[in-house]
Amino acid sequence: MKKHILAVFVSSSVLVLTACGGGDGGSTSVGVDDGIPKNNIVNPVVTTPTAYTATDMSATAGESVVMTYKMLGVHNREVQTTALVFTPKTPVPAKGWPIVVWAHGTTGVADACAPSRSSLNPYIKAMIDGFLASGYVVVAPDYEGLGEPTADQLHPFLNVKSEAFSITDAVVATRNYLGAKVSNQWMTVGHSQGGHAALGAAQYQSRAQLDYKGTVAVAPASNLSFILTAGEMQAAAQPDVNDKIETLASLDTFTALITAGLRNQNPNLQYFQVFKTPTNQIAENAESDCYTVLGNKFGLAMGQYALLNNNSINGYPRTQPDFMTSIPTVKDFLANGSQPLKTKISTPIIIYQGAADATVPIQATDLLLSTEAAKNSPITYITEATWDHGSAYVLNIPNILTDVKTLMPIQ
Repeated sequence: MKKHILAVFVSSSVLVLTACGGGDGGSTSVGVDDGIPKNNIVNPVVTTPTAYTATDMSATAGESVVMTYKMLGVHNREVQTTALVFTPKTPVPAKGWPIVVWAHGTTGVADACAPSRSSLNPYIKAMIDGFLASGYVVVAPDYEGLGEPTADQLHPFLNVKSEAFSITDAVVATRNYLGAKVSNQWMTVGHSQGGHAALGAAQYQSRAQLDYKGTVAVAPASNLSFILTAGEMQAAAQPDVNDKIETLASLDTFTALITAGLRNQNPNLQYFQVFKTPTNQIAENAESDCYTVLGNKFGLAMGQYALLNNNSINGYPRTQPDFMTSIPTVKDFLANGSQPLKTKISTPIIIYQGAADATVPIQATDLLLSTEAAKNSPITYITEATWDHGSAYVLNIPNILTDVKTLMPIQ
């Protein structure tokens, strides 16, 4: 395992956080005028939260609910979305329970893909159980467009600002719901798309006007053009056609979800602009199918093509040439709207990244951390040669719990 501390001044910050147990020196001030719109939403909780029963959390949670709340959406108007809220069984500390936000990985862009409508992955449950047993409230937003009651918008997939506001506004709504039982301290933990969202929360945390203590991001998505291009190169080098199909189906799934998410703000963007015919018809299913089902459809079509073409997918109609640069909406999103850490961050960030990750290659995260904004932010970068996309999260759950306790101790 390699641990890198970015920027000279960060080393002293980490020492202070360790010695002082995450005191105020590592957090933000409340009410900063930084150009980020502040959350002044009136009555942010919509109706009484309902019981969450898809996973039994009764061993560690005093209450498990699905909360519908208001947030500022990508159209710069209030929209409704949902989040899971878990409260611990531990006694309320003097300053209230701190809040840990769990930012989830990719599920899809349709309402049916909202995590609050499904059971928890066992590893995610284990982590949340750990937070609850330690005395933290856990808030798990579905993100804008996922699970929202009106079903009239798609999730703006990998839109940094949308994800961030989904998080900040869920925290504000949770404080409104739980009142004096929660403190004004909070932080974010996320994996994959959730790691991307967690970095967005670090950038936009002042919207909540609370005391933000830090971020833990595991294999965070970034530099999407690089990831897509690297994936194409990986597939080209794979001799086994089934391996090749698996890689390309995953790439096309992400591309379809990006396209679907962009259609929230750009309804004139058409799938045939991004995908060749008839693959564009598969891509259209991104608006209703969740990630796994959509990926299987892409893979099945490629597999059927290979059976009819001497076990080869050469010539298979996938994405349009240069779609990442020839469509202005897509080009701008890949360079700007989806890219985290575009500005210097003042609060601690811990990033876990595996060198064996084929979904978010370590080179993409290295590139993310090579910018001036990242170099001047208090980032601890922890890498391991054998971690892949899943194990970078699973194997570090105990470390993540320790990170949270260090950066935001119960008071």
